[in-house]
Amino acid sequence: MNAPFPFSGKQKMSELLNNDFSLLGVLTRMGIPFGFGDASVEDVCRKSGVNTQAFLLICSIYTLDGYVPPRELLKDVDVRDIVKYLHRSHRWYMEEFIESLSDALKEMTAPCSEKYHLIIRKFLGDYREELAKHFAYEEEIVFPYVERLLAGNEGCDFSILQYEKNHSNIQEKLEDLKSLVMKYMPGICESRSIFRALYYIYALERDLSRHTFIEDSILVPLVSRMESHE
Repeated sequence: MNAPFPFSGKQKMSELLNNDFSLLGVLTRMGIPFGFGDASVEDVCRKSGVNTQAFLLICSIYTLDGYVPPRELLKDVDVRDIVKYLHRSHRWYMEEFIESLSDALKEMTAPCSEKYHLIIRKFLGDYREELAKHFAYEEEIVFPYVERLLAGNEGCDFSILQYEKNHSNIQEKLEDLKSLVMKYMPGICESRSIFRALYYIYALERDLSRHTFIEDSILVPLVSRMESHE
């Protein structure tokens, strides 16, 4: 039987993180601090109170394009760990990632006319608002619903299928921003500052695609199983 993950809980945490720099963000959002020395993934997770299976699952999704976890693997994953990760991700996007992108865009447009400042501010402001709305739905409706299921309270007219059907794509508007920055910024803008802005846009786009996959392919199946008492 093939191993369920491309990584092992027995390997050093430092070796795992060297596979892909985006895993540094995963580590932070899982609530695992740095300073773990040469300890194994299992030992670091155990010390931090994190389920190793859930951690390896999320790392696999972030590292491997097209990775789809075997359905039977989800039986070993606690939905609480997934909800906690998604919740922390929401804060990380809004308080860290979007702010870093905002700073990069301000630096890029510093030598530009007010017209470009207004255009970029509107794009980012609209996107920030869309993200906030998307996350609020999950924080106020979906996550509390999962908590009620875990507590054995099923008296609710909501189901995870409603969430799945109404799940918005939070990456589409990034395409427009990416195109604007790459193709239409005036020559007065420094290449270095344009590169920095594009770096954050591409990184955010990639990270959000993984985030959405976790919602659709991990959270939804886990909650569906709870609803059907499997």
